[in-house]
Amino acid sequence: MTGRGLKVLALAAALALAPVHGGLKAQGLVADASRHLVAITTGFVGTEVLLFGATEGEGDVIIVVRGPARRVVVRRKGRHAGIWVNDAEMTFRDVPSYYWLASSKPIETLLRPASVDRHGIGVQHLRLAAVGKVDADDLAGFRAALIRNKVLNGLYTVRPRDVNFLGQRLFRSTVYFPANVPTGSYTVHVFFVRNGSVASAQTVPLTIAKIGIGADVYRFAHASSALYGLIAIAIALLAGLFAGVIFRKA
Repeated sequence: MTGRGLKVLALAAALALAPVHGGLKAQGLVADASRHLVAITTGFVGTEVLLFGATEGEGDVIIVVRGPARRVVVRRKGRHAGIWVNDAEMTFRDVPSYYWLASSKPIETLLRPASVDRHGIGVQHLRLAAVGKVDADDLAGFRAALIRNKVLNGLYTVRPRDVNFLGQRLFRSTVYFPANVPTGSYTVHVFFVRNGSVASAQTVPLTIAKIGIGADVYRFAHASSALYGLIAIAIALLAGLFAGVIFRKA
C-alpha cells in the first residue's frame, strides 16, 4: 500500500471514531479529499483525487464534483448554399465547467425525483439558464448540445461512478480530472442518503491551478496578449531562418 493510501486509511479511521467527540453525531457525515490542490504543470496529462469519509450508521452516499461556473456559447451549424456555417447560437450563464457524479447505489433507487431535482444531482437536472428570451424547443436542443459537448470532452459524467464502502461506515471514491480540466475553485458535495431523502450533506473545497513556467506563460499571454503575439511571431520567424541556414549548410 502506498504512503498516501496509509494516510487516507488512518484519517478515515479517525473519522470513524468522531462520535466519541460528538462531531459525527451532529452531522451524520464527515468527508474529505486526499488533496485540496491539483497543480497543473508542464506535461500534465490528468490526475486522480481520492474522496473518502465516514457516515453515522447505515445509509448511502452520493458525491457530486462541480467546477467553476462559466458563461458558455453554443452554436448550431446550418447548410447554406452547400456550405456549413453557424446559423444560430445560444448563451448560457453559470454553467459548471466540470461535473462529476458518483453513487453507492443507483440514484433512482435512493432519492425521490423531487430531491434529485432540488439538489441538482445528474447532468439532466442541472439548472442551465439561457441569456435573454428563448424558445422552449430551441432551449432543449441547445441544452442537449451543451451537455453532449461537455461529455465528449470528458468534462461531464452522465453515468455515475462507484462509491465503495469499506465496512458499513467508511466510504471512498476516485474522481478523475482530464488533461483539459479547467482551472479554478471546485466544490465536492457529499450527500448522506437515508429513507429516500438527504439526511446530511457536506462540502469539501478543491482548487485546480496552473503553476510553474506554464502558469507564467499563461498569465503573460492573457495580461499582455498583443506583446505575446509579437513575441510568438518573432520566435517563429527566427526558427524559420535558423532552419533555412541549417538546411543550406546540409
